[in-house]
Amino acid sequence: MTPILTEQQRALWHQLLPLGGGREGAIVITCHRGPDGDAVGSATALASWLRRHHPEADIHIVAPNIFPDFLKWIPGAEDILIYEGHEDEVRPIVEAADLVIMCDHGELKRMWTLGDIVRDHPTPRIMIDHHLDPEPDIADLVISHPELSSTCEVLLRVMLELDSNITRSEATSLYTGMMTDTGAFTYASNRPEIFELISILLSCGIDKDKIYRNIFFTYSPNRMKLMGYLLYVKLDVWKKAHTSVMTFTNAERRRFGALNGDTEGFVNMPLQILGMKLSVFLREDTEHPCIRVSLRSVDDFPCNEMAAEFFGGGGHKNAAGGEVWGTMDDALALVKKAVQKYMPLLKAE
Repeated sequence: MTPILTEQQRALWHQLLPLGGGREGAIVITCHRGPDGDAVGSATALASWLRRHHPEADIHIVAPNIFPDFLKWIPGAEDILIYEGHEDEVRPIVEAADLVIMCDHGELKRMWTLGDIVRDHPTPRIMIDHHLDPEPDIADLVISHPELSSTCEVLLRVMLELDSNITRSEATSLYTGMMTDTGAFTYASNRPEIFELISILLSCGIDKDKIYRNIFFTYSPNRMKLMGYLLYVKLDVWKKAHTSVMTFTNAERRRFGALNGDTEGFVNMPLQILGMKLSVFLREDTEHPCIRVSLRSVDDFPCNEMAAEFFGGGGHKNAAGGEVWGTMDDALALVKKAVQKYMPLLKAE
């Protein structure tokens, strides 16, 4: 397997760690707002790995906001500090860091207000990510590989190059991120190296079947009812554009008693319709006056380009997102405009 660290990156890694010749120091690991399996998996795996290699360091994981309940079983997730709503307690920890390591995002704005704290704090930073076009000068060391399936894959390869010893809990976190960021290896996962890496993780003793169940077989009855409602009542299929759109309001969230993370995966379901190329899921944010936009596609349709052009976001070719600061009607109008702009690609055979 071709190494992904250059000699310069390897030297810079050892320069930044262990915080100066083994002295005690503080490391803060961050991720993007709305943490998913790849963000939580990479952050927890890295924290565990660093604690083993730098026991003198004080290591914290700080997430910008809460993450879905179905990810709370991941080893180390119970120690994640949440910034939103706990600013007075968490901000001093971030400001006291001797090193900040950012996982699964290439822009400070992806952390919202936590990103402002990191930007204003003059501490060295490392970025480990797989998204396109990272922000210029975002970190002293940038380890970015958009061609890889997930940040967890990037991190796993970094860990293997620096030290091949990986624990079962670290392997569990890494597999979770790789699995969730590829839709259980149904997209962005055609490279043979991915399955070589899975074999390595299996050799660490992970139970991949249980990991799958922990992610996908933990739904509440209300979630199942909500899924039926959204598919039967809210699914709008635009046949000529090979596009589907679903909307979800906070009133509907309250009606069905939806928990955090209960809508995870809904955006993928319409892609099971024959001929569908693009699925759009719009949901009202529970904390801010905006509409969250999730995009999924098949084949070569560029979700990331649509997300960047119309929704101030980004992501990957087949999975991206953004937001619309306005009403649901505003978001629907913008989706129609975006679909019209990309109609040649959507109609192409």
